[in-house]
Amino acid sequence: MKTKIEKCEGKLGILLPGLGAVATTLIAGVFAVRKGIALPIGSYTQMGSIRLGKRTENRNPKIKDFVPLADLKDIEFGAWDIFPDNAYESASKAGVLDQQQLDVLKSELSGIKPMKGVFDRRFVHNLDGHHVKSALTKMDLAKALMKDIEQFKAEHHCSRLVMVWCASTEIYLQAGPVHQTLDAFEEGLRNNDPNIAPSMIYAYAALKSGIPYANGAPNLSCDFPAMVELARKMKNPIGGKDFKTGQTLMKTIIAPGLKARNLGINGWFSTNILGNRDGEVLDDPESFKTKEVSKLGSLDNILEPKLNPDLYHDLYHKIRINYYPPRGDNKESWDNIDIFGWLGYKMQIKINFLCRDSILAAPIVLDLALLLDLAKRSGMYGIQEWLSFFFKSPQSLPDLPPQHDLFRQLMKLENTLRHLQGENLITHLGLDYYEEL
Repeated sequence: MKTKIEKCEGKLGILLPGLGAVATTLIAGVFAVRKGIALPIGSYTQMGSIRLGKRTENRNPKIKDFVPLADLKDIEFGAWDIFPDNAYESASKAGVLDQQQLDVLKSELSGIKPMKGVFDRRFVHNLDGHHVKSALTKMDLAKALMKDIEQFKAEHHCSRLVMVWCASTEIYLQAGPVHQTLDAFEEGLRNNDPNIAPSMIYAYAALKSGIPYANGAPNLSCDFPAMVELARKMKNPIGGKDFKTGQTLMKTIIAPGLKARNLGINGWFSTNILGNRDGEVLDDPESFKTKEVSKLGSLDNILEPKLNPDLYHDLYHKIRINYYPPRGDNKESWDNIDIFGWLGYKMQIKINFLCRDSILAAPIVLDLALLLDLAKRSGMYGIQEWLSFFFKSPQSLPDLPPQHDLFRQLMKLENTLRHLQGENLITHLGLDYYEEL
């Protein structure tokens, strides 16, 4: 049965805490696509297609034609940042896109000016901006954000909003007493609890304003009981965390293949160099700890060493991130994988991935915004595990291990879309073709 989905009428506002490399690459890309001078390559919702029914039916519509998504021409962008640079200035400093390409989009980008951000240097040690909000309590900061949200919606004539965190990685935090219930969290906001980070204030403001929220960084933001409670209470979709780009993307592609062939792994060593603001932030050990925990989780989940002790129980997994300013946003990652096969004979795999972090992340932000809006209009709320495809460390129920295998994530994503549209789910069993003969 087809799910009743509210019509996609009016403008969709995409609100972005953090107007840095990722956000400006997304915004410039959408403007370029609107002008017809570029393609939205890497975007599942814009470039992807989905199979419906049997292979012999040849029904393979584009995702954007299959489910009712906001059109790119109907999107308005808003942002907060701790630096006052508009989107054109910020994109020029980030150095991700060619300056000549940015100059073509200068008028559109210059019009996007960030609202003052919520910032606390105790949570991001290596940055210090002055374009920030000040208030007596963290609850007052949340209310200031809610006022920003209300004003943006009115000024840009938006019918719907979503928020996607694109700001820096905060220090590593584990959920404590203040994060366990909504009452405790709101009391913590009023009392300036030191365990409430800026990203949590943004998440709270979004959900209280009735809009979906996704966390694109590895820090604790909406993945704790109080925020899940608020999401369910306000009937808002949430998801996170940490955009799946670069090295972890490669791991979630390669590890399932090695497991499928029952090849053993002795060790997986990963190291990175990058020189953008993200690299500067991660040069702080406490912020790196947050990223490390996010990146380490995928292999154990995919390989399931307890179920496959002969192949993976002694796997040594090491991750390093090195700040190297000359490289800018053009991150380079190296992976050395020591594997073994038949009769225990050893082999190696070497990967050198010269990627562009923001080029890989920007389409993820777009896809998440459009699909969260779809989820909201479909009456879906709380944790959206079907969006795990886009995250390094997917959010799931407390006692439910998240799925990290990229191909299983894709099947979950596509079957959810089929379910919403009343199409048969696809198992890839395929026996019916031969039984018909």
